[in-house]
Amino acid sequence: MRRKIMIITGAVFLTLAMFSMAFAIGGGNPRKGKFLWRKNCRSCHSPEGSAGDLNPADKTQAEWQKLFESGNIPCKKDWTIGDGDQNDIYTYLHDFAKDSPTPAKCS
Repeated sequence: MRRKIMIITGAVFLTLAMFSMAFAIGGGNPRKGKFLWRKNCRSCHSPEGSAGDLNPADKTQAEWQKLFESGNIPCKKDWTIGDGDQNDIYTYLHDFAKDSPTPAKCS
């Protein structure tokens, strides 16, 4: 009986850990995120674009994190990229934010 309870408890904790990791942001590939940003986002988020100019260094790391955690990204409804790619884009924007050790210097 005791062994059965321990197995069930372990399975529950393992399931919870995997579920929380699936929804975590960060830890993506910033190099891939930069490529995806330029490919998918830069056409609208440039000085000539319809959504206004936006670069990683326009926000702090906390501001990027808050924006992506809230899910209230105005152009998100137009995205055709998966969650993994969104995480890579977030990682790029976060890692090159204006208060990061290596802020983006150009668009």
